[in-house]
Amino acid sequence: MDGRDIKEMVKEKYGQAALSGKSCCGTADSTGSACDPITSNLYDATEIEQVPGAALEASLGCGNPTALAKLNPGEVVLDLGSGGGIDVLLSAKRVGPTGKAYGLDMTDEMLALANANKRKAGAENVQFLKGEIEHIPLPDNSVDVIISNCVINLSADKDRVLREAFRVLKPGGRLAVSDVVTRGEVDARIRQNILLWVGCVAGALEESEYRDKLVSAGFEQVEIEPTRIYRVEDAREFLTEKGLDVEALAPQVDGKFMSAFVRANKSKSAKTTEACCSPACCK
Repeated sequence: MDGRDIKEMVKEKYGQAALSGKSCCGTADSTGSACDPITSNLYDATEIEQVPGAALEASLGCGNPTALAKLNPGEVVLDLGSGGGIDVLLSAKRVGPTGKAYGLDMTDEMLALANANKRKAGAENVQFLKGEIEHIPLPDNSVDVIISNCVINLSADKDRVLREAFRVLKPGGRLAVSDVVTRGEVDARIRQNILLWVGCVAGALEESEYRDKLVSAGFEQVEIEPTRIYRVEDAREFLTEKGLDVEALAPQVDGKFMSAFVRANKSKSAKTTEACCSPACCK
């Protein structure tokens, strides 16, 4: 399956999630239960009160980048793969009326849901953009902070995503994303299962490879901080539902997948060398 097939599969699944109001990765439902251990219990009660319920229900994340990223009043924030908009809306409150929060998503259904949540929240410093995270429709050096929540691992061209992130960041800008990463070798049967890929697991990079890709893109001060380490018992129901032999895969799952907070900086003296290829950059 090539990159285009993966992208279409992701768009289909995430579009279905937007229409159903339930995460395809397994966000907590109204009873507090969850479809899988990756996307449950990420936001505290105070944060939940700040956003429309539909934004929480459509959350597809594996972490809470807005809680861990340092955001200052007046800054410009970009959320890669913004989904129903929960992290954009939370970021908008933190940067305040003098700041700006962009959300970027390629799925029409998610964008419609995010804009509806924006209206419900009365957020005037928020803008949702249609596009792909491999081709960010913003100019060079235009963003202070990039966040993302369990989306970069879904891309078939992560190097391109990180180069684009570096391009749009201002000198001295910060990358602060939540993502799923792996430790050590992982059985090919997991990576080849497209349902797991869409479900935020099989596309994950090994943590040292993630670090290397960030450095290659130009980033400095790279840190990868585990926030949740998954055990096979946590994922038993999720994996069984996918028709996989949990006992056979246990050694390949137990402790090898984790949600992590990934930090990196663009040097204050950095120069962007790759021009934006989207017409929207020239607007």
